[in-house]
Amino acid sequence: MQPLAGKVILVTGASRGIGAAAAEALGKAGATLVLTARDAKRTQAVAAAIGPSASAVACDVSDYAAFAALVEQTVARHGRLDVLVNNAGVIEPISRIADSDPVAWARNIQINLVGAYHAIRAVLPSMVAAGGGTIINLSSGAAIRPLEGWSSYCSAKAGLHMLTRAVALETLGQGIRVFGFQPGTTDTDMQVLIRASKMNPVSQIPREKLTPVALPGRAIVYLCSPAADDLIGQDFSLNDAAFRARLGVA
Repeated sequence: MQPLAGKVILVTGASRGIGAAAAEALGKAGATLVLTARDAKRTQAVAAAIGPSASAVACDVSDYAAFAALVEQTVARHGRLDVLVNNAGVIEPISRIADSDPVAWARNIQINLVGAYHAIRAVLPSMVAAGGGTIINLSSGAAIRPLEGWSSYCSAKAGLHMLTRAVALETLGQGIRVFGFQPGTTDTDMQVLIRASKMNPVSQIPREKLTPVALPGRAIVYLCSPAADDLIGQDFSLNDAAFRARLGVA
């Protein structure tokens, strides 16, 4: 059974981690995929592993013109764009505010928040014109809980949390399904950097306690289905017992 057959899905930050796992799960569900990230070689490898239903395009979400062109090309090629998985993000710089590099701090906001806005801004017109679409913003518990050394990341994710709510408000009645999805502490390359920093409690979580990366991918497939419609406009966590029950996970 391929519940997403016929759907065209754009995944940002698809070269590794949750983006790559989501792409794999979405591909198995039958979707046609356009994968993008700054690392062209790794993104192409992810697409090749999925097969002919997936293509890869190098793009930096912080460059609005480039991302808007990618969306335009996607719609021209496939005739539609049903889902945006807004996943591109970075954790750096990990440092206390007094020691932080202002350029690196601003770069984090540019990717994690402004980049997410760029993606939403680029896809919304075609989705609204088509009568609807799904936007899945990769949120974080850091959106609502400050963590030492993560001031830029927490600030960006807090902004994304509000952006999700703003999209829901402004597109009410236009068929836009928008979600803020918190995958929790997942076994990705980002967690390698976090553990190496030895800063704040998240860095102390043993790798064996991290969530396997396939589970957020599975959750993202679920959010593409009508079964998740009651969650539209909300920011919620994979750690929530009720949501895990929907996925059949204890």
